[in-house]
Amino acid sequence: MDRIVLRGLRAVGRHGVLEAERRDGQPFALDVALHLDTAEAAAGDDLSATVDYGGLAEELVTVLTGEPVALLETLAARVAQRCLDRSGRIAAVDVVVHKPQAPLTVPFEDVELVVRRVRGVRP
Repeated sequence: MDRIVLRGLRAVGRHGVLEAERRDGQPFALDVALHLDTAEAAAGDDLSATVDYGGLAEELVTVLTGEPVALLETLAARVAQRCLDRSGRIAAVDVVVHKPQAPLTVPFEDVELVVRRVRGVRP
């Protein structure tokens, strides 16, 4: 499988379990790896035979800025499903959700949640 990777998509979202997280919002970032066969697109130099990652990036930012959820797990699952819904050509997707300003009481660099979803396989 080939991969198309979107790294560092950023937006402010209102996700989290704490009231302040939902009220004030905070930055989130996404890394998304789409697993698909790009041979047909390459052979024909044809965008319709692959995934328009520009349009997908815009959709994923709307997920980040959209309806708040309590858990990163829920957010990552929504992102993964949006990717799979975008194109039947995507066989699997890896999603990394970054929450660099998570409300931790100790010094840290980032909180990440990583999920993989495979078309036709339930997590």
